[in-house]
Amino acid sequence: MAQHELRIRDAVVADKEPIRGVLLGAYGQYEAPLADKWPAYRESILASVEGDGPRARIVAEWNGRIAGSALLFDSSEAAYGLPELGINGPIVRLLGVSPDFRGKGVATAILGECARRSREWGSDSLHLHTSDIMADAVKLYERLGFERARDKEFNNGETLVKCYRLRLKETAFH
Repeated sequence: MAQHELRIRDAVVADKEPIRGVLLGAYGQYEAPLADKWPAYRESILASVEGDGPRARIVAEWNGRIAGSALLFDSSEAAYGLPELGINGPIVRLLGVSPDFRGKGVATAILGECARRSREWGSDSLHLHTSDIMADAVKLYERLGFERARDKEFNNGETLVKCYRLRLKETAFH
């Protein structure tokens, strides 16, 4: 049986193109359901690889290949330009796992690293936002102990952007 090595680390400049590939592979499944909204969403995903704002850019490397990535911001203002959401702690954005690596614990490992860093930064919670279109992701978040934080949700056009919070002191997830 082949040995597989999963390593979580900070992204480096050389990771930009592989991260773009992972994100397009991970989010490409939403092209048809999003229809006319897809081009703008795709551009925002690609721009995130270059954008300012995240406190950490995290990648999962599987036997030397970038298998997944996420951005970790330190507030709703930094993540979305929405200080009125009142999230003054870490927020995960654009968690993506290449379809080639799904079901192997990559997303869980990335979220574990986000939780670890959030604790290290002195936070007692970790937030993320998603929508109903990402049903498989929601199942993962709930399995890991994330709970809805309805007071931190907002609408993007007609789409309810749901918020999930992981209470870091109360969870066994590390």
